Amino acid sequence: MREFIQLAFSQIGRTIEWRGEGIEETGVDSRTGDVLVRVDPRYFRPTEVDLLLGDPSKARRVLGWQHKVTFPELVAEMVSSDLDVVAKEIHTNERCYETL
Repeated sequence: MREFIQLAFSQIGRTIEWRGEGIEETGVDSRTGDVLVRVDPRYFRPTEVDLLLGDPSKARRVLGWQHKVTFPELVAEMVSSDLDVVAKEIHTNERCYETL
């Protein structure tokens, strides 16, 4: 998650510094000192695991699948899409999606 968060914020020109540990860890804007990321226990998995790794080798072997987008490119695409949604909300003064 840290890498994803750092890449996402870098798309809008912000650098995240991590402070604290465990549930008290926060992501802080290195320029302003504003806390931008906090741990929220509501989103923990019921049986949290320490490490999750995906392995695309079977998809490559069985389906001939090969990724075409790098992780940083995927994050940039996701952030760009969210920024488009926000721009439309501002322009139309309507929410384009429900918040959690």
